[in-house]
Amino acid sequence: MSGGEVAGILVAVFWAILVSFLAVALARLAQTLRATTRLVADVTDQAVPLLADASTAVRSAQTQIERVDAIASDVQEVTSNASALSTTVASTFGGPLVKVAAFGYGVRRAVSGRREGAPARTDSARTEPAKAPDRTVIVGRTVPGTRRAGRTRGKKD
Repeated sequence: MSGGEVAGILVAVFWAILVSFLAVALARLAQTLRATTRLVADVTDQAVPLLADASTAVRSAQTQIERVDAIASDVQEVTSNASALSTTVASTFGGPLVKVAAFGYGVRRAVSGRREGAPARTDSARTEPAKAPDRTVIVGRTVPGTRRAGRTRGKKD
């Protein structure tokens, strides 16, 4: 055998090995493509019902949102009606009730003053100004000078 024949045999063996590796690679690639095709088919089979369910859920959510919007507008109307009613009641009864409360407070003060033994005012007492109690002013607050025995205001035991 000559050198050319040996070289030809080596090239033929090299090509045979190369073709074998390429055949194995192509066979594995074909298996991968078949598996991918099956996977895509399975995903498609499962995705179509999921998309239909999602579409139904979105439609249901839209219906619920429309209902909530209607309820919110009704609540807003009720709130404005209640505000108008409270304004009407306050303007109708507020002034007279304040006057009645002030009158009742004045009557209670007058009655409690007589019970403590305060002398009834005479005509001369009405013309003379009443003497104001001694008070001390501390940084914008008025503090009474002395208090009546037995009465403490604002203190709770």
